[in-house]
Amino acid sequence: MPFEDIACNWVNNARPADLRPIEASSNRRSWSVILACGSILPTESGHRIVLSDPIHREAYMADSTDSYPARLDIDYPESGLSRVKTLFRIVLIIPIAVLSVLVGGTLVPATVLMLLFRRKYPRWWFNWNLEVTRFSTRVGAYMVLLRDEYPSTDEEQAVHLDLDYPDASRDLNRWLPLVKWILAIPHYIVLVVLGIAVRLCIVIAWFAIIITGRYPRGLFDFVVGVNRWSLRVSAYMWLLITDRYPPFSLK
Repeated sequence: MPFEDIACNWVNNARPADLRPIEASSNRRSWSVILACGSILPTESGHRIVLSDPIHREAYMADSTDSYPARLDIDYPESGLSRVKTLFRIVLIIPIAVLSVLVGGTLVPATVLMLLFRRKYPRWWFNWNLEVTRFSTRVGAYMVLLRDEYPSTDEEQAVHLDLDYPDASRDLNRWLPLVKWILAIPHYIVLVVLGIAVRLCIVIAWFAIIITGRYPRGLFDFVVGVNRWSLRVSAYMWLLITDRYPPFSLK
């Protein structure tokens, strides 16, 4: 099958007219698709192609085998945000924040011991960690003014978080959990600096929402990006679902 047709199938049935080859390599079996926005993603052929229609980017990203095992995206509130809910957010957040604390955290110590002695990651432990992380992320998104809807305890809402279940015996090193906290130190340093910037962004966004009813898009993307970065570090060090070192990236 021509590589244009294969690429079209992968990127949500884009038309061949939307694609143009820019590079060919007969001695390599790894191929790339470059979207109009500049993202490079893997395919199974040896050419590079350009997708002129960027609307297929999100669909292709969801299928990318090179994506990190922890992913986060939060829908931008196109219709605007409530000034009243934003004004009283610090009060409205209290009940769900208390519930989040009562639910408890992830099973970090138990997972470390299980990987160390049995090299297993029980599926129900993973599911618990996943759902607790999703819930706490929804609460966090509400707290930092990214969304107006009250955080649900079980529904996804506008906060899309996913983790890949690991094959512990194949993908996870038995001893690495003992030193990951050291390996992650560079990320801690960067995230502390970014955390200060996020707090400043939240203050600016609060005033912007009160005045205009909208969260400035640049600030929104930055705050989401920092949360995405933090999730990847958490997946590496605390949730222990991957040994792949987190990228230094907001994307």
